[in-house]
Amino acid sequence: MDSALSAGAPTIQVRSKEAGAAELLALADRLAARIRAAGALLIINDRLDVALAVGADGVHLGPDDLPVSAARQAAPDGFLIGYSTAEPADARRAVAEGASYLGCGAVYGTVNKVDAGDAIGPDGLRRVVAAVDVPVVGIGGITPARVEEVASTGAAGCAVIGAIMESWDPGGTARELLAAFEEPR
Repeated sequence: MDSALSAGAPTIQVRSKEAGAAELLALADRLAARIRAAGALLIINDRLDVALAVGADGVHLGPDDLPVSAARQAAPDGFLIGYSTAEPADARRAVAEGASYLGCGAVYGTVNKVDAGDAIGPDGLRRVVAAVDVPVVGIGGITPARVEEVASTGAAGCAVIGAIMESWDPGGTARELLAAFEEPR
């Protein structure tokens, strides 16, 4: 994480599907100061209660989590709420309910989210980007070799696990991924 932050990663999502609320809160609390010191945003996956308790910048929700509309009612002004979808109609609904941004995918096959469903490819990502007026972040199986294709869809960025965690140079990989979204399209 520190290498990615040093390379300019703008956001870190704390995600642990197996952790209970207390354990996730303790993890997020341990990481929060490092994330904030780097000037990055702290997003908590799935758990609005933990996000609010740790003073995170936002929460990222999925179809089986608290509805976006309920999270928006409970969240303070300026709090970011992300939502995962691969469908334009779901994307429009989430934005109407108050989603600040969308995670879209899996763009490519991924082993880091077993319930990600079939890969939608760059064309599926492009359809979601075109359907809404909030930032859309490509998720799922994105690597430096694929990031240009993801950036060409109009996505605002990409969220990765394996590309960074499996890299021999996490900072260099983060810079490479970020650069694809800084170039004019």
